[in-house]
Amino acid sequence: MTIILVGLNHRTAPVELREQLALTGCALPMALEDLRNENPSNSNGMIRLQEAVILSTCNRLEIYAVVDDATGGWRTIETFIARLQNIPVADVQPYLYHLEGEPVVQHLLRVACGLDSMILGEPQILGQVTQAFSDAQAAGLTGPVLSHLLSHAIHTGKRARHETEISRYTTSVSNAGALLVLDQVAQMEQPNILIIGAGEMARLSARALLDRGIANIAFINRTYSRAETLAASFGVKAMGWFQLGEALQWADAIITATGAPHTVVYAKDVEQHLQADRKLVVVDIAVPRDVETTVGDLPGVQRYDIDDLQSIVDANTAQRQAAVPFVEAIIEHEQATFWEWYHSRQVTPVIQNLRRWANDVAQTEIEQALNRLQGADDRTVQVVERLAHRLVNKLLHEPTVHLRDQAADGNGFGYAHTVCELFGLSNQCDLCALQQSHYQEGALPETPEAAHHDFHCMMGAD
Repeated sequence: MTIILVGLNHRTAPVELREQLALTGCALPMALEDLRNENPSNSNGMIRLQEAVILSTCNRLEIYAVVDDATGGWRTIETFIARLQNIPVADVQPYLYHLEGEPVVQHLLRVACGLDSMILGEPQILGQVTQAFSDAQAAGLTGPVLSHLLSHAIHTGKRARHETEISRYTTSVSNAGALLVLDQVAQMEQPNILIIGAGEMARLSARALLDRGIANIAFINRTYSRAETLAASFGVKAMGWFQLGEALQWADAIITATGAPHTVVYAKDVEQHLQADRKLVVVDIAVPRDVETTVGDLPGVQRYDIDDLQSIVDANTAQRQAAVPFVEAIIEHEQATFWEWYHSRQVTPVIQNLRRWANDVAQTEIEQALNRLQGADDRTVQVVERLAHRLVNKLLHEPTVHLRDQAADGNGFGYAHTVCELFGLSNQCDLCALQQSHYQEGALPETPEAAHHDFHCMMGAD
């Protein structure tokens, strides 16, 4: 059994292909259902995925899986991805990356922490990983390994955000513009903010303002219907372009974010409607710029454009970049913790069987002892039972600790086989049926005749 990943992202695939393969709306649950229902083990040499999770965002499509054979699993997932849009596998393969084992865990932890995102430290990805886990659970595709891995990745992402500054400084121009406006109107109790434009940048600016408690927002756009639709989605007001003068008089700050190829706000318009002794903040985040540069020369007006914001974004990016080593340290620690759990699973059945065997022996001896102590009172019975169970716990303590330690070092299977042989647990041990891929070092015998419990197992030899 091994953990694998097949995926593509903004570094490996063009946006055209990412758009084709994006699983949005009902496409994701349908894909998960297809992944659960299909059983390709009898066709074209493909194998069944024991567990699977699909992580689909605008910049990545990744499928994590638990399989018996990595190569076969990769081939199965490649075929599945290509079939999403009936694309020939050969056309998709050049854009895919394939990982197995430790690199898969490290990659997912980096993704959850925002280190693999187009925008370093962006916070949305953690929610997307959480949603991917929830969707896979609902589809019945997760098992013990991926459930633990995804939970661990979410925990790691939360640690990175709470313990470092990887996502505390905005690297979005629209957010930077909104924060700049807030800084300039901080002394006002409820400032009026006018947003000129009705596209994505305008929407993001409004969201940033609303998230920070600004309620008096108005949208104005040359196409009124677009401003009205956007304003309705936020519960704020919309204004027609013919109301620009009224809007300029009303506003304490303006954010311009249109897609116009020319200036839309001129100095003469602002000057005409600028109220005496009233300050006005103008933040132009459009390219080309929406606001005439001479607006900044008007008394009481503070004008900023994309260059001013870019310096803020660059400084914030540098601060996020400085947090990367601290995030990497968290990832390294959490990766080790996951593998400690993963390897300990190899010996858990043996520990359980060993304890069951020891308790059975102890119970037999207790019964024989009590049979010889005819008429023993309740206290004597309790003393005998406690003595037997304390001996079992003390005798099994060291073997149990050493088994878990060896499992953490990747030697769990060999030592578990040896314990099975030494204590006569062979009939209860299922380890010899596991495939060679379970070994971190060495291998299980490939033939049933050779699959006996001996000290060669402990040494990792055939």
